[in-house]
Order: sequence, then C-alpha cells, then structure tokens
Amino acid sequence: MTDHAHDLAALREATDRLLGATEGLSDAALSEPSRLPGWSRGHVIAHVSRNADALANVLRGLPMYADSETRDRDIERDAPRTHVAQLADLTASAARFVEAAAEPGDWSRTVTLRNGVTDSASRVPFRRRVEVELHHVDLGVGYELEDLPDEFTAREIDFLAERFAGHPEVVSTAVADDTGRVWTTGGGAEGGPVGVRGTAPELLGWLSGRRDGSALRVEGGPLPALPPL
Repeated sequence: MTDHAHDLAALREATDRLLGATEGLSDAALSEPSRLPGWSRGHVIAHVSRNADALANVLRGLPMYADSETRDRDIERDAPRTHVAQLADLTASAARFVEAAAEPGDWSRTVTLRNGVTDSASRVPFRRRVEVELHHVDLGVGYELEDLPDEFTAREIDFLAERFAGHPEVVSTAVADDTGRVWTTGGGAEGGPVGVRGTAPELLGWLSGRRDGSALRVEGGPLPALPPL
C-alpha cells in the first residue's frame, strides 16, 4: 500500500534540492535550453510550479487544469520570468501543494488527473515527487539520474513498466537491473519476448524517454521503441 506520509517527507527533500539548484541559476541560465526539446530552463521551472497548483487542485477535487490550452499558455507566460520571480513562485507553489495535502481527506479515495486518468489520492504525493525529481534532472545543472534515490528510481521504473503493460505498440519485455530486480511490461504488440538489462538509472532513462537505451543490453530482438509518455 502506498505510504503517502513517506512520500510527502521525501517530496520535501526533493523540493529542497530543486530549490537549492534553482537559487543558484542566473536570469541568463534560466533562458538557456533545458534537456527537454523546445523548452528553456525557465519553461521547466514554470511547469513544475504550475504542476504543484494543478495537483493541489486534484487533492481538493477540482479539475487539474482548466484545459490543455490554458496549461500550455501558463507555462509560456511564466517561462521568461526573472530568476527572483521563478524562485518565489516555485517556493510558494510547493507550499500550496503541502497545504492541500495537509487538509483532512480520505487518502484511499479516487481522484481524477489530466485527460481523465484516475488514481488513488495516496499516489498523488509520489506523482508530485516524480515531477520534481525528473524535471530537476531535465534542467541539466549537474543533478543526474544516477543521483536520484534508489528507492525512487525503482518505484518509478515500476510505475512506467505498469504504464506500458499491454501497450499495443510494445512487445512483451522483461526489464532487469544489475541488482536482480525484474519488471515486465509491454505485451500488446506481436513479437518478443525481449530482455532488457542495465543499471536502474539507465533503465529509468530509457523508460522515461530521457536516454536512448544505448547503454542497455538487449536479448531476443531490438530494443523496443516506446511511445511518448
């Protein structure tokens, strides 16, 4: 069972790391490209801030975003702000999410996310942690997939393997890291089974679309092409 209290504590630590990294960036650095195609570092920070408010909405039973167009416009609006404005917003929006999570509520209830996706309320703190941790990596400021807590990496691999399970474009795939942990995914496309092995950070990089998988060892066929998240 998901431990939302543990995830909220881990989220605070991840947020502190991201705030520390953002504090050290200049206006010029924020305008430089991030590792996400078409986005500056300012876009990434703006997205993380707006995501905090969006997930606070989810916990309160409100729509995550008004609509996709509004979400995109808000990110574009906020991306060019100064370092001072970005850091203040990132700090305040993170606090607003914590306030929403502290409100009394049934953590076993079902909540609705973007595009009609549903999940348990207890998983929302981890979903927020994913945004903070992976987008910290996307900033390209020295925090890498290898720096992520091992417990987080394993759980996110588990989440992504579950997400691609049965996908019509992905062959049956066994994913294993070098410690012996194994996940299964895919299975909706003809072919396979394929075995994919490597370090947990490299596996996470491939599953999340952040690395090309060239560092992984593949048996039984080519490395499966994964659809965008």
